[in-house]
Amino acid sequence: MSEIEAGTFGNLYRGSSLETIVHSIAEQRQIFKGADHAFLWKPKLRIPDIYENPGNQRAFGHLLFSCAGCIHAEQIIHAIHDIDRLGIKGLGPAVANLLYFLHPTLMPPFNTAIVKGYNALTGANVKLGKWTEYLAMRQGIMALNHRYGPLLSNDLGAMAGLLFDLGNERYPAPPRADDLGARERWAADLAQVRAEGAAMAKARQQAGDNDRTHTEIQGWLRDLGLALGYSVWIAANDRRRAYDGGVLGQGCLEQLPPDIIASPAADAIRLIDVLWLDAGRQRVMAAFEVEHTTSIYSGIVRMLDLALSGDTQASEGLFLVAPDNREAEVLAQLRRPAFSRVADLRVRYLTYGELAENRQALARFGQGIKGMYAISKCLL
Repeated sequence: MSEIEAGTFGNLYRGSSLETIVHSIAEQRQIFKGADHAFLWKPKLRIPDIYENPGNQRAFGHLLFSCAGCIHAEQIIHAIHDIDRLGIKGLGPAVANLLYFLHPTLMPPFNTAIVKGYNALTGANVKLGKWTEYLAMRQGIMALNHRYGPLLSNDLGAMAGLLFDLGNERYPAPPRADDLGARERWAADLAQVRAEGAAMAKARQQAGDNDRTHTEIQGWLRDLGLALGYSVWIAANDRRRAYDGGVLGQGCLEQLPPDIIASPAADAIRLIDVLWLDAGRQRVMAAFEVEHTTSIYSGIVRMLDLALSGDTQASEGLFLVAPDNREAEVLAQLRRPAFSRVADLRVRYLTYGELAENRQALARFGQGIKGMYAISKCLL
């Protein structure tokens, strides 16, 4: 939004900040796969017309800016009507995926499978490509979510996931007519799908090499940091997670140093998975983001916030901790133009295997951060 306002966004999707955001959304889970398709420049069709038309681009930025500051759904809907009136070619309800991540309890995601699932479940005839169709479907989704809220979530991603699975025919929609035979056939189909899903989940669990949990790795880093004499901070949203007969935040700091609390990036820094601070609890000596299976984007951004917050020592100990087989994937993502500043930070890659093999020896004989350098490697 800032780039659009300043006129520096340019006219390319590839390598832009928009690509970084959309790509990170698309990696969150399967229902967002392909979310970037709507934003790719299609030269023959001249769509989406936010790259060649500065006025359309500013309108798009204004939509995001307005919705980012909204509190009520009515404000978001008003902003949608404003941009819909402009008739920007190729810029349709796919933008709703961005709005969903700004307001997950107010705006549902949008794609072909979700629309097909909604139509199958409700008997509606929602069509792709029009904001009016999306808003009508949103009303129906909100009503369904309200009715079945205890089984789902306030986050509309849960309902969207259900509709996505129906739309992809992962399992059939329940019959709308009060037909006992149809319901019995549906129940049998559903039981078969559930059995197949359970078998696949078991196979993945047995075959996967990422058998360490995110919480377990955080616990290892917590215990190692404490053994090395550091004060430890656990991400604010993870402190109450059960671990080793207690909770993950046990024995750790209750608050961050005043300089970080006063930083504009404080909200992001407090969500870094594990921080090691010096004995005086004033400086961050090492930061760890555990990337178990998800995208690295959010973790890298939090590390950037920390490194640019003025704590220069923190930039000497930034670690991505991930399964042994993710190195190539992580390296490829870090080489994207949007993360050009990361090379200056000397981010290091620490594998689960190295941490598992060496953590006890480091806890017993290690001194400071040097041991962590020895078992990790610089990525860029």
